[in-house]
Order: sequence, then structure tokens, then C-alpha cells
Amino acid sequence: MRELIISKNEANQRLDKYLAKYLNQAPTSFIYKMLRKKNIVLNGKKAAGKEKLQAGDSVKLFLAEDTIEKFIEQKPTARKRLPGHMPEVIYEDADILLLNKPAGMLSQKANPSDVSVVDYITEYLLRSGQVTETDLHTFHPGICNRLDRNTSGLIAAGKSLAGLQELSLGFHDRTFRKYYHCLVKGKVDKQIHLNGYLKKDHRTNRVTVIQESETDAQPIETEYRPLESNGKYTLLEVHLITGKTHQIRAHLASAGHPLIGDYKYGDRLLNDRFREKYGLKSQLLHAYRLEFPELDGALKEVSGRAFIAEEPILFQKIAKDCIR
Repeated sequence: MRELIISKNEANQRLDKYLAKYLNQAPTSFIYKMLRKKNIVLNGKKAAGKEKLQAGDSVKLFLAEDTIEKFIEQKPTARKRLPGHMPEVIYEDADILLLNKPAGMLSQKANPSDVSVVDYITEYLLRSGQVTETDLHTFHPGICNRLDRNTSGLIAAGKSLAGLQELSLGFHDRTFRKYYHCLVKGKVDKQIHLNGYLKKDHRTNRVTVIQESETDAQPIETEYRPLESNGKYTLLEVHLITGKTHQIRAHLASAGHPLIGDYKYGDRLLNDRFREKYGLKSQLLHAYRLEFPELDGALKEVSGRAFIAEEPILFQKIAKDCIR
């Protein structure tokens, strides 16, 4: 028999979801069979699997140890040190982390061999003793907003299950306000509110902004205002109201103001000049401010607060040279 005591990071999820993570090599049918036969019980009683777990709950597995071990994926405990550096921590409490992601770093893995922000967060929490290798069998920290690889700025991550769930809900429901800085081609002299529809070509990983609704096109909304301009380039503050793939890049390009450094949607010849002069390899787009409304629960510590991540040094230099 093995007894598992539910921790804070394992609470607020269904029993069957928890068991599927713990016995991650076991067929779902096996888990439900063991529940029906009372070989797996919750707080000493028969359970169906849909029960919501609370911290301190007892889950007992009346199974042979070799059976349990057979259904648990054995992960290596020796971890290779990740290349580069952990992104700058802007804010941290018991439930969440806010980081300043550099351009060039993936938010999440695209392939198993990739190194992403999530990997750095996991290593940081392991090295600081905030999670253990055993904890990672049933809970894994994760990010709640994704930035393109070549976009820098604020990323919010959940250190606890409650933090992860509440952050994800806030981003999904758009109760958090997200602001970006970007340097664009041309002069923008007034605040503009753009609406449209975004249609994605999965084959080329490009999106197109259209004005009329079509099948598979998603509604988008972007608001921006000029901060500084010299007539040739403009530094914008962008309020990202919806958050779709490449939304800011495609929406501004469709309005005649492509981002400097954006080869997918921008001006190639202009970008070549910036690459030659500054070594610029990414679009000048930075998620610089995140505002939280009044909140409680796992997010009570950030209730009503705003957080700012400073732009990369190269972004600041180019903006200064061009318009400041």
C-alpha cells in the first residue's frame, strides 16, 4: 500500500486527473477499474474520480509496489545545466512569477529538444528548493501567456496549481491589461483603435488581417497610440485587447506601419539596413506592462498592481538613435 498526501500544488484538481499524472503510464481504464474495486480510495472511502482534491487529502493505493512502479515513468534526477541565463524575475510570490523574457527564447517547447522559459522556471524552482523532482510527477509550473520567440517582455507563470489556474483564467477572460512597446515604420500622429479578423495559414505559419468575417477567421482588436516620432519612425504603445498569434505584427503591417526587424510581415529592405547597422535579428516588440484588476485568492498579492519590464538594451539604443 502507498499513501499519497495531497499538497497545495496538487489541490483543486479532480482525483482522476491527479492519478493520471501520478500513474502516468497506466491506461485510463486501469485507473477507473481500481477506483471501482476500491483499490484506490480517497480519505479512506470509495471514490468515482470526479472528486475535487483539497490540500491534506489522503489517496491510498492498495496496489503492489512493483505495479505502482511499473506505471510511474522514471525520470532522470540528474539535470543538465541550461544554456544562457534565467530570465530576469520582475516579481515573485508563493503562487506566481513574472519574468522579462529576452528575444530569441521560446516561451514553450516546439520540439522535445528545445529549451524554453518553462525549463528555466522549473530549474529555478528546483534549485531554490521550492519544488522537488517528486513534485514534478503530479504538478509542473507553467506559463500563462505566450510571446513569439523574437518578442521580448513580460511572461506570467504559475508556481502553484492555484496560481496557474487563476492566471490562465484572467488572460482567457481578458481581465488583465497588456501593453507593448514597438518601433514601427512611418509616422503615427494619433491614437487608433483597430478591429478586424485574423486568418491563419497553418502551412506557412502566417496570418492575414481581413475586415470581413470568414470561416476560421478570429476577431481581433488592437489599440495603439504614438509616444514619439520623427516622421520616419514612431515608437508606439500598443494595448493588446485580444491576444491572437502575430496579432500586433500583422495588424500594424496591415495599417501601413510594419514593425522594424519583422521579416515575416515587414519591410525587408528596411530591416536589412537595421540588421547591417545594429545586428538586429528580431522585431522591436516588447511586452512592457501588465496591469491586474482587484483580485483575491492566489492573486491577492498582485491585486490592483501594475508591473513593468524594461526594454532590451538594443531596443533602447535603436529607439534613441531613430527618434529620441
